[in-house]
Formats: sequence, structure tokens, C-alpha cells
Amino acid sequence: MGIDQTAPGETTEADAANELMRLAREIAKHNRLYHAKDAPEITDPEFDALVRRNAELEAAFPHLVRADSPSKMVGHEIAASPLSKVRHEVRMMSLDNAFSAEEVEEWVARVRRFLALDENERVAITAEDKIDGLSCSLRYEGGKLVRAATRGDGQVGEDVTPNVAHIADIPQQLDGDVPDVFEIRGEVYMSKADFLALNAAQEEAGGKLFANPRNAAAGSLRQKDASVTAKRPLKFWAHGWGAASEVPEPTQEEMVRRIESWGVPVSPLFARVHDVEGMLAHYEKIAAERPDLPYEIDGVVYKVDRLDWQQRLGFVAKAPRWAQAHKFPAEQAETTLEAIDIQVGRTGKLTPVGRLAPVLVGGVTVTNVTLHNRDEIARLGVRPGDRVVVQRAGDVIPQLVDNLTREAERKPFRFPDHCPECGSEAVAEEGEVDVRCTGGLICPAQRTERLKHFVSRGALDIDGLGEKTIDQFFALGWLESPADIFRLHQRRDAILALGGWKERSVDNLVDSIEARREPDAARLLFGLGIRHVGTVTARDLMKNFHTLPALREAAEAARAGDEEAAAALISIDGIGGAVVEALGDFFHEDHNKQVWDDILSEVSPPPYVVETRESPVSGKTVVFTGKLETMSRDEAKAQAERLGAKASGSVSAKTDLLVAGPGAGSKLKKAAELGIEVIDEAGWAEIVAAAG
Repeated sequence: MGIDQTAPGETTEADAANELMRLAREIAKHNRLYHAKDAPEITDPEFDALVRRNAELEAAFPHLVRADSPSKMVGHEIAASPLSKVRHEVRMMSLDNAFSAEEVEEWVARVRRFLALDENERVAITAEDKIDGLSCSLRYEGGKLVRAATRGDGQVGEDVTPNVAHIADIPQQLDGDVPDVFEIRGEVYMSKADFLALNAAQEEAGGKLFANPRNAAAGSLRQKDASVTAKRPLKFWAHGWGAASEVPEPTQEEMVRRIESWGVPVSPLFARVHDVEGMLAHYEKIAAERPDLPYEIDGVVYKVDRLDWQQRLGFVAKAPRWAQAHKFPAEQAETTLEAIDIQVGRTGKLTPVGRLAPVLVGGVTVTNVTLHNRDEIARLGVRPGDRVVVQRAGDVIPQLVDNLTREAERKPFRFPDHCPECGSEAVAEEGEVDVRCTGGLICPAQRTERLKHFVSRGALDIDGLGEKTIDQFFALGWLESPADIFRLHQRRDAILALGGWKERSVDNLVDSIEARREPDAARLLFGLGIRHVGTVTARDLMKNFHTLPALREAAEAARAGDEEAAAALISIDGIGGAVVEALGDFFHEDHNKQVWDDILSEVSPPPYVVETRESPVSGKTVVFTGKLETMSRDEAKAQAERLGAKASGSVSAKTDLLVAGPGAGSKLKKAAELGIEVIDEAGWAEIVAAAG
């Protein structure tokens, strides 16, 4: 697993869209493996790194947030589960994470700002260890347990009522004065000692070994046969509640103690503190006791104590504003760097990966570590054979933090200047540290992802060529470059012979491809995936050059040193030196020119002409944000261009008008701060209609 280290502010819109697509798939996959199959392929810190990268990109490109975004999901879907489904009356949320004292301080500051508290008003917080278990909700009616369910996707979980009957910590009948309906929520877990004993017994019997106590607990609870659960030493403690006919106490602390009085265990390290200093002190106390605790934990959970404040704070997409998890920092270990390999990513980035002598760090065996880029290698001075220090931080994948044999005599590592996958030149643009393959569509490491981009909605928008189909056709040798898509009609019978294809679906695919024989030139240019050439940039270029051959001629001339050609490119509003350099690098490679010539032998994009008419927005810059309900974002931008306006993707002092649909966020806020005119979609429709 690798994570693009490019700062969001340096990522193009096209790259961000593709990375968000990949992250959505990757995170969903690991969610299923972790929650549904109890068979994770990556560790919690690696998963946290994926989630955090997704959040960074969504913050930088809010208009690219996907419908299947991980930021909108909690847990996992359980459609394939053998257990029956249970819909939670009150959604089971997840928690946002903090990885430093500064982030904890900022969270408390946000709480204070949201509640508009006086600076002298104290904010009491509860703090407890975050056990690494499986979330479970216990519904009691009249004090009697009537249903137990896992979290699932937060809205629908799995019914495990018969299974929890075998967990001694979970009473079938609560003691004392209990509300008519009360859902106790907490974690099912397995102690370290019981986990080791279970794995020993499994190994002796030739059964499945569990990766860690959390997986053992999840696999034991989520059994269709409750008798299997009965043989597993599971435990439970409560940390909150869901649906309730009454909440008899005014604070989190008092409610947790009330639940404890009913006979349900709670964390022995649960405490109430009164300020950030108290929170961090309790965090350090729990961290110091962590090695000796009988169960696994991965952090501390903070919650605002007053329940009326919790209500006011409410929730964001999938987490409460009034709670936060403070994850533990990295553990470190020494090992030997045995080799440095170069991996080529989807965007052509060459990422050096250190191959390590296996070492146990934080309970996980680490054999690989990212070295990020050539500057990081130079900074650390690492070479194969060095003794190094490796750590696992809560917000990054395994990383190398020190070189213990820097002074030893050894040849320095030479970073490649050609792609190890395709042999194309590998260069770093001016001001950038990342070295990228210029091979583009001919590079096998980039090819399938770029083919998927080529047929995507913002590019040629070819129905029937989904990701699985492209992977399948690529594996069969039918798709090597975009031009091959337009030759698929020659393979009609071969496609029909594949499983899952019918006459109708093959005809639909061929018809969809044939309908793109005269594609929009800007869409075709964007679809080729040239670095820094997103949808807006592609349109800006084509509005100036009108035909693709004219653009190529200017780019090649600029690359050859023609100052007039370079000036003509840079003079286009929105086109900078990075775009000019990227175009020049693309056409400098013979492989790319072959791909370009090949696709233009199959398609004939007409000259790109934007017919404009006078309107109230002629000459102005318009930004669209939020969800547009009567048209797509692309259609809205096309309308703006026809009205003589420039459609931009970001709000700045140069923006004249913001069209805001439902869900508008940071762009709307920034527009208000800058005093920019804001209208809704209906207002935009009136402008379009008035212009005829």
C-alpha cells in the first residue's frame, strides 16, 4: 500500500479526482476486510493514513467529494453477512482522530467556539482508554436484554443476541431503576492472555490463526452458530448509549456510573477532567500503563461531559463534534535497510521503497518502508546496508526516521533518471521534489488507471467500459492505449464469448464507443491525463488553439525554446509555467506522440469553438458549488462559457459570482468573507433564460 505524498495544494484537480476514486475503493475494501471478514491486510495506522489523506484532498477539493466518500461512511455494509440485519434506532457513529497535543487543544478550542463560551467557562471532559474491540449495542426493555447488534455501517448492524448470551460481562437483566428502553453501547473484546491461548489452541487443532485480539473478538462474536461463541473468552465494557426512553443523568460521567451501577462493566481508567492539561495528563497516565494492561488499547477517547452541550454540538458527517479519539504515537525499532526499490505510481511518480530486515514494531512485523522521494533519501543519507530506525506513527505508514550508520563508507544511492517500468525519462518539474515518469499512457504502471480516466465522465464518458471491464480487456491484451478502445468493435464476437456478456450489452458498448468518434476536443485532451491539464485547463487551452494539432505545435515549439510560442501559452488566462512544461514533456516523448497520433487516427474532434453571447455575466468569473439539482456541474460550466463567462473551480478575489446549491461549504463561506455576490441555481437559470 502506498499513499501519494503530494501536498493537496500541489495536486491537480484531475489527479485529486483519480486519487479520491482510488482511496474510496481502497478504504471500502479494508473496511470490509476489517469489519466483515475479520481479516485485515493493513494495520490501523496504515488505515488511518488512508482516511487522513482522503480528508486532506476533500478539504482542498470540496467539489470532488464522492457519493461513496469514506467520510460519509461508518463501518461497513453487511449485505453478505449470514446473520440477520438490525436497523439501529439511533445511528452508531465513529470518532474523529487526533494525533498530537496540538490537535487536542484545537478540538477543545473548536468546542468552545461552537458553544460561544466565555473564556472563564470551564469545559469538563471525560477521558477513557480506547479499547481495540468490536462495537456492540445492547437494547434493554424493562431492564431485560432483548437485542444485541454490531455496528455494521452505523445504520444497519448484525443481530448477535444469541451470541452475547454467552458473554459473562453482559447481564441479561439489569439491576436497579432502569428506563423502559435503554441501549447500552460498548466494545466486545478479548484479553491478551486469552488471545494467545486461543491462537495456541487454534494452531494445535490446525485452525485459523487470528491476527490480533480485536480480530479474534470480532470473529468469535460474529458466528452464525452461537455455540462457537460460547467457547470463546469474550468480555465487554460500556462507554455510552443509543436509543433511550429517558436519560436519567445530566452528564456523561454520571451516566457511565449509572450504567455501571446496573451491573455492566466500564473502563477502570474512566475519569473526568476539567481542562486540556487534565486531558493530556490522563492520556500520559494511560499511555504509561498501556504495556501492563491485560487488553489492547490504541488511544484515549475524550467526550464533553455535559449532555446538554453534547446535544448542541451535534454531529458532522459520521462523527460527533463532542467526542474525539487521541491516538497513541509511534513505537520505534532498529533494523537493516537491505535494498531500495523504485515503484511507479498511477500518476507516474517514482517512489523509493526501503526493503527492511523484518522487525517487530508496535506488535506488527515491518518489512517495507516508504522513503518518499529522492530528497528524503539525500536527507537521511541512506544506502542499502545501513542500520536504521523505523517507527509506526498513528497518522503515517511505517517510516524511516534515522540512519545510524550515515558515516560508514558506502556508495551513495543513485536515484534513477529513467522509469524502471518503461524506460521513459523521469524528471522533476522546477520547484518540485517528486520525480515522475514522462511515459504517460505507454507506461504499464500507469496504463490501466489512465485508460479508466480516459473513459470517465469528465473525459470521453463511454458507457459500458467500467473499471472491471478495462482490467479484463487489458489482461487479454485488447487494450494497450486509448485508440484500442475504438478498435473493440473488431472483437465483438470475442467479447460476446466472454462470461457475462450478451448481444445487447455488446451492442450497447460498441454504440457508446462509436458515439465518441467526434469527441469534444477539450474532453479528449483532459482524458489523455497530461499532468496539470484538468478539465478547466483543457477548455482554456482549446478555446485559444481550437484544434489539437495547433496545441501540439505550440507545445513542441515552446519545448524547443521558441519564446514566442511559450509566451502565447502562458498568456492564456489560467495557464502557467507548470502547464507549459508538462505539455512540452508529454510531446517530447516519442511514446506519447505515438499514442497521440494513434488516437487521432481513430477519432476526429471538430474545431473547438465556444459560441458566446452577451449576458449579464459576460467577462466575469463564475464559480459553482454545492449540489446542482437540475444539471451537472459540467453542463453549468458550459452554460457559463456560452454566456461569455469564465467558469472557475475555486473562489478568489477575482471571482464575480458564486452559484451555490445545497451542501455548499467552504466556498460559500469564503465568498461571504470576500463580499462576492451569491445566487442559487434558480437565479442562475434566470440569467441563462434571459440571455436566450
